[in-house]
Amino acid sequence: MRTGIFVGTFNPFTTGHDSIVRRALPLFDRLVIGVVGDHVGKPGITPATERMQDIKRLYADEPRVEVKPYYGLAVDFARAENAHFIVKGVRSVKDFEYEREQADINRQITNGQVETILLYAEPHLSSVSSSMVRELQHFGLDVTPFLPQT
Repeated sequence: MRTGIFVGTFNPFTTGHDSIVRRALPLFDRLVIGVVGDHVGKPGITPATERMQDIKRLYADEPRVEVKPYYGLAVDFARAENAHFIVKGVRSVKDFEYEREQADINRQITNGQVETILLYAEPHLSSVSSSMVRELQHFGLDVTPFLPQT
């Protein structure tokens, strides 16, 4: 069974994240969305259980998607899920460079057992990020165009 993981804080889970999941699904028999747990020292982070519930609702009709909390390194989560692939989305050259470095380290510390797959953001989603959505929310703007609808 080909298993991939897609990890992040997903605070909130955006249309950009949804695009990556839907485009990654044909590559795998099982895609586990790993939601970073509450131990993260980020101010104003929504509890992991709420973030997970929102994502589970979104993929309720997709049996290949599982949503689980994770703590620690993504490669450890991949090993625990028997996944050999980490799916990452990239929006820019800056994202690409960061993810390339992470992929190199992950490959080294797993002796090549975990590979990273980069999916480029669709052009109309390249400026969508969780932090942008949170900032717009802070200023009272409607963010529903940036959040996937269930």
